[in-house]
Amino acid sequence: MIKRWSVLLLAAGMCASAAGQNKKAPVNYDESLVPAYELPDVLRCADGTRVENAKQWERKRRPELLRMFSELEYGVTPKHTGIEVEHELVAENPNAFGGLATQKQVLFKFTGANGKTHQALLLLYIPNAPKGRVPVIVSYNFHGNQSTTLEEDVIFSPSKEIVAEMGSEKWVRGEQRSRWSYELILRRGYAVATMAYDDIYPDLPHLRPYGISPLFPNYKEGERDADEWGAIGTWAWGYSRIADYLAKERRIDKKRMAVLGHSRLGKTAIWAGVQDKRFKVVMSNDSGCGGAALAKRVFGENIARITAAFPHWFCTAFNQFSENEKALPFDQHELLALVAPRHIYVASAQNDEWADPKGEYLSAYHAGKVYELYGMQGLPSAEQPGIHQPQLYDVGYHYRAGKHDVTEYDWMCYLNYCDKYLK
Repeated sequence: MIKRWSVLLLAAGMCASAAGQNKKAPVNYDESLVPAYELPDVLRCADGTRVENAKQWERKRRPELLRMFSELEYGVTPKHTGIEVEHELVAENPNAFGGLATQKQVLFKFTGANGKTHQALLLLYIPNAPKGRVPVIVSYNFHGNQSTTLEEDVIFSPSKEIVAEMGSEKWVRGEQRSRWSYELILRRGYAVATMAYDDIYPDLPHLRPYGISPLFPNYKEGERDADEWGAIGTWAWGYSRIADYLAKERRIDKKRMAVLGHSRLGKTAIWAGVQDKRFKVVMSNDSGCGGAALAKRVFGENIARITAAFPHWFCTAFNQFSENEKALPFDQHELLALVAPRHIYVASAQNDEWADPKGEYLSAYHAGKVYELYGMQGLPSAEQPGIHQPQLYDVGYHYRAGKHDVTEYDWMCYLNYCDKYLK
């Protein structure tokens, strides 16, 4: 199997240019047209050995799956970066939301071994009512910290000066506040930390030099190596740097951290949670292709579409599976399983066929085999539950009415799940 991966990595270079030609690859929304597929057995090792217990999973199967996802989908996360991070408290408000919470704004100052620097801004709300340390939910935002709230003292994220949309309505204060049920979260006793994902890697291929990437030792302009990480891997690395800070915050319980992401950031949250075991609960919202959804169903957004539209998200080795999902040596149920024995929660939306809700559910269902090794309970049925029937098992899931979005209903389900496994 290792030799096969090497061949796949070499082939990726030849397939990279082809990916850009698939922006108009067909998209299937018809269940009757889903191809016959066979999912890789999450409990079958590359050498054919069957995993019988948690020790075998952790020592043998988990590392080889982690290596496959690193080398063939998201890219390899650098281990020795030489990057130093300083934290500066630039603003604090003990009476946020009418006294409900203490708001902190923390500037992250990154310095690479090459002397290059970069900055990102964290917005943190900590509920005032609970005594002692509280659990925290970490989640990136799309259009800057100021877009998540109408509070006038929230500073605009640094990436406003970088992204092409800096003058558009997307950077208006409070523009995405409907996705951030801050008062609900805080009243339930949770802290919440957010950062603009553009602060780590501005989400356009040509803006890579304006993010954190140039600080890394092996960074080079132009084409990337086949297994070099893309934006999702870089954003996931950023999630871990946020966890570093929160672990030092005196009001935060570092043993009760959850990570949540929507859409492309749902893909990121899963990959971050797989790699960083400090995240005890990992939550994916409408993450679709390259996230929770099974790739081999080729339903909704597919690999051809996603690698053509967003060539910077994944490593270039992933391009070889464009219109070739059958050749994938893995699928996303195995990614979700890598979170075990910590908790994974997947959410889908009825009108979001692009993200393949059924494929997201089936992925979570098949990940349950690994949870059973730990005496934990996966989803009980292969049949997707109906609308608004949350499944709060060790592997969790809900399917709500509506479109591709984050709603207060989603937050209520996430908080109920976190209440069960973080409190």
